[in-house]
Amino acid sequence: MNENLELDSRDIRGGSSARTAGAYIPFALSTAAEWAWRLIVVGIAGYAIFTALSKVSLIVISLAVAVLLAALIVPVVYFLRRHKIRAGLATAIAELGLIIGVILLLTLVGQQLTSGFSSLSTQVVEGYNQLMASLQNLPFNFGAEQIDSYISQFANWLKENSSTVLSGVASVGSTAADFGTGLIICLFALIFFLMEGERIWLFLVGLFPKAARRPLNGAGRRGWKSLVSYVHMQVLVAFIDAVGIGLSAFFLGVPFALPVAVLVFIGSFIPMVGAVVTGVVAVLLALVANGLVNALLMLLMVIIVQQIEGHILQPLVMGKAVSLHPLAVFLGVAGGSLLFGIAGALFAVPILAVINTVIRYLAHREWEDDSSIRSEPFLFEHEIERQKKKDIAQMVRERLEALRKDGHDKDVSSIGI
Repeated sequence: MNENLELDSRDIRGGSSARTAGAYIPFALSTAAEWAWRLIVVGIAGYAIFTALSKVSLIVISLAVAVLLAALIVPVVYFLRRHKIRAGLATAIAELGLIIGVILLLTLVGQQLTSGFSSLSTQVVEGYNQLMASLQNLPFNFGAEQIDSYISQFANWLKENSSTVLSGVASVGSTAADFGTGLIICLFALIFFLMEGERIWLFLVGLFPKAARRPLNGAGRRGWKSLVSYVHMQVLVAFIDAVGIGLSAFFLGVPFALPVAVLVFIGSFIPMVGAVVTGVVAVLLALVANGLVNALLMLLMVIIVQQIEGHILQPLVMGKAVSLHPLAVFLGVAGGSLLFGIAGALFAVPILAVINTVIRYLAHREWEDDSSIRSEPFLFEHEIERQKKKDIAQMVRERLEALRKDGHDKDVSSIGI
């Protein structure tokens, strides 16, 4: 009897110890461990994706640029389609218009650079002489002799490192070839993004499980709207920056006002950094060509334009398109530039804007009441009627083909009899 009681008590103690084994692990540690292994798996998957994409970075960057361009000119395509122009022709008009506009702008910039280079070289010589005269009047010894010694040292460095310079020129040539390849990929992809972008998206959504399709479809569409708004607002802000700094350079007599404006416009697509750097270029041109006073005036105008952008345009215009804190924008640009260079700085903010919109959409389960989610590509009424007529014509052709085939079979069978 006592032996049985001892066995039962041991069984009870063993069972209770098995059931309470996890009770000795603190809840915080258990939760942290569960999060840790999941984060490790996500990190490994992210690193694998990053490594794979880095092998085809040219294709990835080209497709990313094509997406941004599609977000920029897709309203033009919809406008043309609304006025009963077929999707293919509307896409061709929009893309050719973009290409022609860029070529005309580059032609104007090239002409101004060519015509103003000789006068700028004369102004540079005069500015150099004025700088040397100013340095001679300084209380400490820093004049033309030191400048000439630095120039001679630089020339000697070029002679000693000629192989390095030549390899750098060769790398520029390969970069130009990569640029041409990327441009072809970008323009080719842009055609299909504009003409069949929604059909491509629905195909990708269809690859996921059925339960995830509606949330994914709605989140992707909301993210696309956010990207379109961001691109349009960023173009507006960049245009205002370019006009402000370009007109300032023109009225102050700074050479190459139009190229400076174009440079500012392109640089403004890198938030918080690009416009500042390109504004410094304008100040340096004013310093070299027109002297210190003109450069200070140009610097003042650049600061005024930057203040208008930072305190008026960004809160009122960009705030409606992108709900991102300035610190998030700054860290995104810094991190993107460190990881991927100029491309990372360019794409950091639009990617953050899309991710922010998608997460908020999914977190609030907005797809449950979202009536804008479509499972078929969008068509205007006249396009629906055109598609119906096309389907009817196809049905008639199929029936005529069937009747012709049946008649042929009867003729063959009668001959056989």
